Amino acid sequence: QVQLVESGGGLVQAGGSLRLSCAASGRTLSTPVMGWFRQAPGKERDFVAAINRSGARTYYADSVKGRLSISGDNAKNTVYLQMNSLSAEDTAIYYCAAARGYCSGSVCYRSAWYDYWGQGTQVTVSS
Repeated sequence: QVQLVESGGGLVQAGGSLRLSCAASGRTLSTPVMGWFRQAPGKERDFVAAINRSGARTYYADSVKGRLSISGDNAKNTVYLQMNSLSAEDTAIYYCAAARGYCSGSVCYRSAWYDYWGQGTQVTVSS
């Protein structure tokens, strides 16, 4: 089992920045891929970004490229999501996820690929 705990969410003005953290515990070596998803009110959960920790390969949704950046610290078992130039459209609950299998390309975008999920952290961007 792997436990994921997100932190760093909050209220920010449009144009501002936030950094989300996801601390993993348990059998973290069994999860080579970590990702971030988000769910806005009344909408489905959407892929945001993912990182293949062994190869440091990253994937991003088109809507966040150039503004959001995923990174990881294997020594701390923590994954980060740096969010810049935020807009009201980024308002959502952000979830951290971990997958037991490697993925590449579009497979990493699928929520069904991920086996473990955190409880989520709310990000609200005021316009």
